[in-house]
Amino acid sequence: MKMTTFTRKPLADCVPELVATARGDKPATLVITGGKLVNVCSGEILEGMSVGIQGGRIAYVGKDVTYMIGEGTQVIEANGKYIAPGLLDGHCHIESTQLTVTEFSRAVLPLGTTGGFFDAHEIANVFGLKGIQLMLDEMRGTPLAAYMQVASCVPAAGAEFETTGASIGPEEVAEAFTWGPDVIALGEVMNFPGVVYGDEKMLGEIQATLRAGRFVDGHFTWPSSDWRLPVYAAAGVTGDHECVTADDVIERVRLGMYAKMRRGSAWHDVAKTITAHTEHGIDTRRMMLVTDDRSSESLRDEGHMNFVLRDAIAQGVKPITAIQMATINTAERFGLARDIGSITPGSFADIILLDGNLADINVVLTIAAGVVVAENGVMTAELAKFAYPEEVLASVHLPQRPTSEDFIIAAPIQTGELTTRVIKVRENHVETIERMVSIPVVEGQLDVNAIEGLCKIAVLERHKGTGNKSVAVVEGIGFKEPAAIAMTVAHDSHNVLVIGNDDELMAKAANAVADAQGGVCMITSSEETLFPLAIAGLMSTEPFEIAAAKSAAISKALYDAGCTLNYAFMTLSLLALAVIPTLRITDKGLVRISPEGIQLVPLFV
Repeated sequence: MKMTTFTRKPLADCVPELVATARGDKPATLVITGGKLVNVCSGEILEGMSVGIQGGRIAYVGKDVTYMIGEGTQVIEANGKYIAPGLLDGHCHIESTQLTVTEFSRAVLPLGTTGGFFDAHEIANVFGLKGIQLMLDEMRGTPLAAYMQVASCVPAAGAEFETTGASIGPEEVAEAFTWGPDVIALGEVMNFPGVVYGDEKMLGEIQATLRAGRFVDGHFTWPSSDWRLPVYAAAGVTGDHECVTADDVIERVRLGMYAKMRRGSAWHDVAKTITAHTEHGIDTRRMMLVTDDRSSESLRDEGHMNFVLRDAIAQGVKPITAIQMATINTAERFGLARDIGSITPGSFADIILLDGNLADINVVLTIAAGVVVAENGVMTAELAKFAYPEEVLASVHLPQRPTSEDFIIAAPIQTGELTTRVIKVRENHVETIERMVSIPVVEGQLDVNAIEGLCKIAVLERHKGTGNKSVAVVEGIGFKEPAAIAMTVAHDSHNVLVIGNDDELMAKAANAVADAQGGVCMITSSEETLFPLAIAGLMSTEPFEIAAAKSAAISKALYDAGCTLNYAFMTLSLLALAVIPTLRITDKGLVRISPEGIQLVPLFV
């Protein structure tokens, strides 16, 4: 394949050529003829339509393009297929796919995703603004209509709750918005209690965003009936993906916010949230479909936005309405409907052809910025590889090698029982449950294995070599034999997270990911499976296909050891996220998120 260069010029710079092409004085560079146009602006399916493209933008939409076909014009005959706008992901963390931006592009373009809004707060928690800048530079070399959001919560909950590799405040946010118009918004504001109660840093970041004329995305996990949701909205937050019920969607839309309905690898929120429309009749203009977090494995096995759309349609949403939720609605939320989200004259030529029933979202051809980039599920354009600096490939800094002693939980008594806080995992949900369990103490140590279904969970700080660590108890992992898993993907601070029922294996797994300078290691007494993630300890240096296979190998190893959670790795990686209810663990200890706010709580009650 020939290396392709992709350009997305401002509309103002393209006007003369677009007008000349539309009137027939300049041949189109590409035309699509004879298709059924999915018009997301009017909500119609229009038969016998054609599209004329000049460079990276659409010059004409109508019945006849024969007059603009020249000697060098590429002609694509739709033969009755649907001509639809390229799909947009309105909230996505690329790092969660375990892929670089280039490999992510290779994975999703054949599936019909031509753009998105990417919150790089994972790499920002490791390398700060430098990490965001690196991913932005890589994005600009891909075919995607890619827009960056500046990480708002680095750390997510605050330095008193966790240790990160960097920090971002109002000055850094303001600086990032000078990088270009494709830095479009402030990423999800996870410290929602800070916003509500007037935290100077959080309000300063929001003010810097609004002064730059950009948008503020939210993350509010208190109940939608809570009096503080309107307070949060008053700060200028106009979109939120933490919707898990119909009421969550309804209340946000009523406040003028965009409600983002999520179908990630391990959180299946569309089925409940979409009923705000299908059962309660809420207008869908401010409803969006998003992925949030999907692994490379689930991209391979299920899909990306095409899969999310099929999920919504299966719940009773009309196909064209579902497509609007992943195109024009998303574009309008970020003030970009002039450029993306529809097949209209002047817009970027981001177009997909769909074969068969519209409800199947069967993508057979993808055009991005006026170039055919994928056909029949295979990339036809070759993308240049992006080089990350050595510093980013060496981000795991433990002061010493972990040993089994690091995972002992010392008790304040020599023998007896202690009521202990336990993190209970919920399958296909981001939130956990806080349980109180009476656990035996033997010779001054908590005997976690005495209670069936419990494991130890630990976080080791890996950014600054502080030696910080905490060890607690988790329920719902399901290990049926001695086993442990360690990972440097541990949202959002991305320290080393270790889970297991055997201290020796926990130490061995932790050392394996440290030696690999990041990744995931699943280990039992008979088998060890390693998935290296050398880029900031988050992303693979391998092509999409290899990364997806290694991600699947981790899933199989977990399953074989008894952990049958759906996309278990994704669920486990969020157990350190100190802004999602109810109980989490960081390098500073157990963190409880409740209606009262975020607070550190003791292991023993």
